[in-house]
Amino acid sequence: MQFSSPLQQGRLIQRYKRFLADIKPNILQNNAIAEEVLTIHCPNTGKMTGCAEPGWAIYYSTSHNTKRKYAHTWELVENPQGDFICVNTVRANQLVGEALQQRTIATLAHYGEIKAEQAYGSERSRIDFLLRQTGEPDCYVEVKSVTLLDNDVLPGATSWLSQGQGFFPDTQSVRAQKHVRELMACVQDGQRAVLLFCVLHTGIKQVSPAHHLDPVYGSLVSEAMAMGVECIAWRADISPTGMQLVEPLPFIV
Repeated sequence: MQFSSPLQQGRLIQRYKRFLADIKPNILQNNAIAEEVLTIHCPNTGKMTGCAEPGWAIYYSTSHNTKRKYAHTWELVENPQGDFICVNTVRANQLVGEALQQRTIATLAHYGEIKAEQAYGSERSRIDFLLRQTGEPDCYVEVKSVTLLDNDVLPGATSWLSQGQGFFPDTQSVRAQKHVRELMACVQDGQRAVLLFCVLHTGIKQVSPAHHLDPVYGSLVSEAMAMGVECIAWRADISPTGMQLVEPLPFIV
């Protein structure tokens, strides 16, 4: 996935009201960085822990839709370690959709029909992708964007194992709990169910459920895996020019 136009760079001042951020864009005026403050749209409803520190470099896109109140959208942030993080949660489904079409994900590559955003389940959910192949059970794929990196909280991990430890979710998520229950029901009905963690942080090397932040979600994932729900994690290469899923990562429950 390539960004439709080159991203512009700035420095984060603050994120507030969930959907807004004030930044200082890197705009040169008379050979010096201008002191302009720009308000941009933040397309992320989460806590964004470790993704929104004042002073960090951010990258944003620009829309030419005149009906938009804020023309610019926050896409990426770069932390002091040089890791790129995609904060636009819409990009996770776009990346997975592209990877499914290109047959990048080997365990899902043989399905002939790919449908996005299909209604399903007793809790009135929408599955991110429904995959079908003649003669096989349907495959329900739920996508989760992983951006939380925390190397200090994986119980019992050795020091080498805990480096690059990513977690989902980054706070308690009743919605994410519901999605796991829906996938469990799919397996009970004889269908295939996959929980796909799309890793949008280049510093993350492995993924786990965030038992320390949402113990209910962590327990549900453990129960779901025991029932046959598949949990897989895939890492994205991320840069200001584009992104793509490139390789699987370990998933440690």
